[in-house]
Parts: sequence; structure tokens; C-alpha cells
Amino acid sequence: MIRKFLLLSFTLGSSLLFIFQLTVLQLFNSDYTERSLNNAIQERPIYPTRGLIYDRNRTLWVANKPVYDLMIVPENMTPFDTLELTKSLKISKNQLSKQIQDAKKFSRKLPSVVMRQLSMSEVGILQEKMWKYPGFYFQKKSTRDYVLPIGANVLGYTSETNQKEIKTKSDYELGEMIGRQGIEKTYEKLLRGTKGVQLFQKDRFNRILGPYERGKFDVSPETAEDITLTLDAALQAYGESLMNNKRGGIVALEPESGEVLALITAPNYDPNLLVGRDRSKFFKQLVQDTLAKPLFDRTLQAEYSPGSPFKTLNALIGLQEKVITPETVFSCNAGHFYAKGAFMGCHCSRGTRSNLIKGIYNSCNTYFAKTFVGIIESKPTPEEGVDLWKTHLEKFGLGNYLGYDLPIGKPGFIPDSGYYNSWYPKGGWGATTLVSNAIGQGEILATPIQMVNFTATIANRGYYRKPHFKKTSSEEEHNSLYPINQTLIDTQHFETVIEGMHQVVEKGTARIARIKGIEVCGKTGTVENFIRLNGEKTQLTDHSIFVAFAPKDDPKIAIAVFIENGYWGARWAAPIASLMIEKYLNGEIKRKWLENRMLEGTLESEYEKPLLGRAFTINE
Repeated sequence: MIRKFLLLSFTLGSSLLFIFQLTVLQLFNSDYTERSLNNAIQERPIYPTRGLIYDRNRTLWVANKPVYDLMIVPENMTPFDTLELTKSLKISKNQLSKQIQDAKKFSRKLPSVVMRQLSMSEVGILQEKMWKYPGFYFQKKSTRDYVLPIGANVLGYTSETNQKEIKTKSDYELGEMIGRQGIEKTYEKLLRGTKGVQLFQKDRFNRILGPYERGKFDVSPETAEDITLTLDAALQAYGESLMNNKRGGIVALEPESGEVLALITAPNYDPNLLVGRDRSKFFKQLVQDTLAKPLFDRTLQAEYSPGSPFKTLNALIGLQEKVITPETVFSCNAGHFYAKGAFMGCHCSRGTRSNLIKGIYNSCNTYFAKTFVGIIESKPTPEEGVDLWKTHLEKFGLGNYLGYDLPIGKPGFIPDSGYYNSWYPKGGWGATTLVSNAIGQGEILATPIQMVNFTATIANRGYYRKPHFKKTSSEEEHNSLYPINQTLIDTQHFETVIEGMHQVVEKGTARIARIKGIEVCGKTGTVENFIRLNGEKTQLTDHSIFVAFAPKDDPKIAIAVFIENGYWGARWAAPIASLMIEKYLNGEIKRKWLENRMLEGTLESEYEKPLLGRAFTINE
């Protein structure tokens, strides 16, 4: 009796559990429902058009153009004339067969790509014949159209998602466009929009009968957002033309707002090369160019010694820490003996006496070596002096990432006491050990965007806003996203340094940068340049640097120009910077002789020197 009861109870319990599980699967489990529907319904994604990109003046920079993927659902395929289709697609029979076999391996029920990114004209040839090819259809997409073929390093590029990516990006379809670099990557969510879906009814033979429920359950895509950049496309294009046949970078920004006006790396490339079916071929060519490195953004990723422009910062720290005053005078004897047998050369003639302003516009190494030593020795120990110095520099945005809205960059480097203690574990280092830092060499490294940022900080008399590339919609949003970063330098100290920078252009090392009617403040720099050649440290021609802002009062543009192997600062960097300033503030160039010299000038011979396998001279 008990056995019968237990058997009955087990049978009843099992039946109830089965009924419960079936009910859950049918009513509540969406995966089961979707699998059931897929037997009769086919889903096709509808991709929204990617958002447009404008420059600060609402000039259209990046648009879209329609392309079409030829798709196949293998189980819907019937025998067809392969020769006719291959001729229309301009591919071989073997290529087509392979694509079909790969599609079958992936799934006989789900769509796969046969050929990507067909143009409208290519589709037009096939459209009228598609009835001959059951199982094939066109999937409309869009790809980028870089209306202005400039700014590839800023804009970045897009490409299709792959199998690996969609495993981690569940909201993306295989082959969907995604931002890979630059603005396209940073603002992917805004530019992408939200894809929709179109449903089609299938018969029992899996043939498409038409829209499911007359499109009642289709979901329309959500339009992507257009964005406006802070960049001036005309200035960007002009800067790129000036950098032709040169290597280096230009960064220009609006000091008060932190809006980047131009970001130019050289060599660069046409962003349209990374669009279309030939994208992979061109990308490979760019990657393999290990000499020019067109994919390497020198404005954000290259860390250089900042050279003499760094003297302005040491001057400000010296003033703040009361090591010097504007009237402090140092004598220069064509250089400075900073230790026994250790001499730092200078281009000042023997017996030159300089106050701070003269020291800046003559770029006197002696003046700033003595100032730097004074800063370090103003504290009881060199460790305290170096750390104080570094604290000041960090407030100018040096030694760390600035946090701008592009996905690449380098932090630069400002040494502290821990760094020197690691190199001199038994002590024995002091101010004179580090004196190369006085003139922006030594261990200091900065990117061009960091150089323009500290220049803008000087122009603003002691503060900066984080550099950025996307326009904000309101003053409130701008102040919230980009608050003021204040230095530790009192405002009054900036006026002396700014006057010194003004005199650099008026009667100092950068007289070539003078612009009629515009008060330009700047600082030239010349940086020694070494490479490893056949395993040996070899010196090449110096780098040319110039930082500047204008006008002197109420500045509208700050700029940093870095030209690799460009000799001294006034030879290439200063003229290019002054032309960029003139172009931005006046809208036209009157100094055509200087413009032509920069446009036509080349440094290719300098870049070839270490490759020729023979002896060469530097700074010719």
C-alpha cells in the first residue's frame, strides 16, 4: 500500500513539475520564445546613420555615404548561375564558393556576409537580378565620408566589429561600424545612435514572404547625435600644409576656454584611406611605415625635452620662492661653471649682464642655471627643494596626463627626490647635479600638448582649463566639465615673464615671428637630439621649438610648434607658429615671402642622414 502511494505521488509530482517547466518556458522564457519565432521570422538590423561632425564654425567635416553588404542565408539558397554573379561582383568563383562555405559553417539559418561595402553603383548592377539568387539580399549600412581630408589624428577612424568583439559587446552586431580611435572612439555612444530591427515572415520552406505583420513590430533606429568640435578646420588644414615634408607637431588652443583650435601631427594621412574595402591594405601600409610613423601622434604621444621655453617656468618659480626678483642681475661669461670642470655654454657674449626680462629674451643659460640652483637650495635639503620645484610644475599640467577627451597620450616626466635617490642611493647629489633641468633638458619630458598648456597658463596669468576637443552646449556645462586649475604662482609675477616673452619677439631670438598690429609673446627653444645608430649614441640635428600666445593682453590663441631636426627655434618653429597666429587672428597672410618659405621648405634630407650609411654633419 505504501509502495503504491509513493509511486502515485512520484508520478503526480513529476507531471506537475513538467507542466510547470513547460509553462515557464512558453510564457516567461524569452530565449525559448525567440527560438520559436525564429522558425517563422527573420530579423534584420537597421543601422542608423552615424552622427555628423562639424568644426567650431559649423563647417561640415565628417559625413556619411551609403554602402551595402551582400548577405546570404544558406538554407534559403537554391542553385544559381555562379558565373553571372561572380562577374557582377568582380570576384573569382573560388572566392564566392569559399564565402558560401564559410557562411554554411557559421550557420545555415543566420545571415552571413558574402561581400562587404558595395557602392550604390555596384548594387545598382545587381539589384534587378536579385530574384535569380534566392537566399541573397543587400544589407544597407553607411560608412564615413571625410569631406575635409584632414585631421586624421584627431578624428580617428571606424571599422567593422569582429567575432571576438561581439562576445564582449553584446549590443553590437557582427560587422557593425565602431569608432576605433580619436573623436570617433571617444564619442562612440553619441555618434553611433541605436540600431533598429526589421522582421520578415518566412514560409515552411524558409522563403521570405514579406514584412512580418506589415511591419507592425519593426523597431526604427534612433538617430545618432551630431557633434561640434572646438577645432577650426581652416586652421587645421593650413597647419598641415605648413608641416609638409617635416616631422613634428603643432597644437593651438584658446587659452581662456581650453578649446583646442588645431592638433597637427606630421607626417599625417588622408582619413579616407581607412574607409571602404581597401581599408585593410592602406592600414597595413601605414603601420609598416616605421620611419615616418604616420599613425603616431607626435602632439600627444611624443615626449620631448621642452628646451628653453621651460625657462619661463623656472623664472616664475624663482619669483614665487623669492630666489630672484625682476631686477636680479646675473653676469654671463659665454656660459656658466656650475661645478669644478663642469661648464654650461651660452650664446651670450662674455661680460653680458642681464635682469630677468633680458635673460628671457636673450635666452641666457647662465641666468636660469643660477635661478634653478637657487630654487633647489632655498630649502634645507636638495630633496625638499626638488619636490617643491616639482609641485609647482605639476600645477602647470606637467608630469601627468592632462585628461583631454582623446584616448591616447603620454604623461611626460618631472623628476622628484625619489627619482634622484634611486640613481644616487648613497646621496651626493644636489642642485648642480640637476642643473640641465634649468634649461628644459636633463630628465624633463613633455608632450607638445603639455607645452601649449603651460603656455596658455602663462597667457592666463596663472590658470588653465583642461584642453578639450568637443564644444559644450552652455557656459554652465563648460564650467562644470572644465573647471579652472590654478597654479601656486602669484598673479603679479606673470607680468614680468610675459613682458620678457614679448621682447623675445620684438628684439630677442624670435624677431622673425613679429606680426604687424599683433603683440606676440613667445619663447624659442633648441633641443639636442640623440638616437641609437648601430648600437652607439649618435647626435642628430637639434629640434626646433617655439611656444607663443597672442595678443599679449586678452590672448585668443596659444600655440606650441615642435619640428624634429629643425635646427634652432627661430629657423622653422617660430615662423610656422607666427603664420598660424596670423592666419587665425587676421584670416589672411600678408607675409607671403615667409609663408612660401615654410610651405616649400623640407627637412627630408635631415631625416635621411642616419639612413645613408655614411658620415654626416649636424646643424648645417
